[in-house]
Amino acid sequence: MPDSALSPPASGVIHDLGYRGYDGPRLGRGQIVRALTWHSFRSSFGIGRGVKGKIIPVLAFAAMCLPAFVNAFAVARGNPRLFGYDVYVPSLRVAVVTIFLAAQAPELVSRDLRNHVLPLYFCRPLRRGDYPLAKYLALTAALLLLIEIPLLILYVGTIASVKSGGAVWDQTKALIPGLGVGLMWAVLMAAIGLVLASLTGRRAYATGIVAISCVLTFILSLLLIQSEGGTTATSTGARIAGLFSPFTIMDGVRVWLGGDPQVGLVANPGRYGPLYGLLAVILLAACLGGLAARYRKVSQS
Repeated sequence: MPDSALSPPASGVIHDLGYRGYDGPRLGRGQIVRALTWHSFRSSFGIGRGVKGKIIPVLAFAAMCLPAFVNAFAVARGNPRLFGYDVYVPSLRVAVVTIFLAAQAPELVSRDLRNHVLPLYFCRPLRRGDYPLAKYLALTAALLLLIEIPLLILYVGTIASVKSGGAVWDQTKALIPGLGVGLMWAVLMAAIGLVLASLTGRRAYATGIVAISCVLTFILSLLLIQSEGGTTATSTGARIAGLFSPFTIMDGVRVWLGGDPQVGLVANPGRYGPLYGLLAVILLAACLGGLAARYRKVSQS
């Protein structure tokens, strides 16, 4: 007698759990990118995360805004504006942006890499470049708020004590280039932070890579500038010494575009100003291209 005749018949039960199929509108790729961008932007400031995830964004924002409030107090007592809009406490900005990037760029990309959830994203109607684009837009917007809101506070605190309309217009004209410099910082540093953080899925390693890269290149540029005579020197070496760090590159672009060469991080680049601008564009293109290539490779693995 065959074994099948001796074995008990297979049995099973199908349970109806009450799940319903989705028959509503499917918003498609554009809505997915917007939702991913918004979620990443919120994560940059710790919204939707635990208390520990909010500590660095809150402290960074408070540190950036503090000089603006000090300026408002000083102007109210009859003193002139303490800081330029385009050179808003440059050393503080470098430190805060570095810390913010080292903490938040890995939060946006490293966790997804480590948990191998990217296939879940790419099984949706997303193109391979949509994921890094959403992350880049989110981090750029977060850096814009971190950098630009203190400038607006500085502006409001200054004009609140100004009595003539002409002085208000002068402050407004000074503010616009400062906002442009802040936009340049956000666009370039977001690209640098994300491409460095995307190199590894381990968040601690990604944080170290971003922080060390920003700090070491900045220190190298400062040492070269000081060895050539400081920011007031006019030698060729001093003019090109700022080409080794993204922070000093951006300050060189600021001076080249008409900013005050007496304040800031670098010496007046003079005829080498276009070199700073060209290097900033190349660095941005390289970081964005590297980010796209990184996620093209991840999506195929």
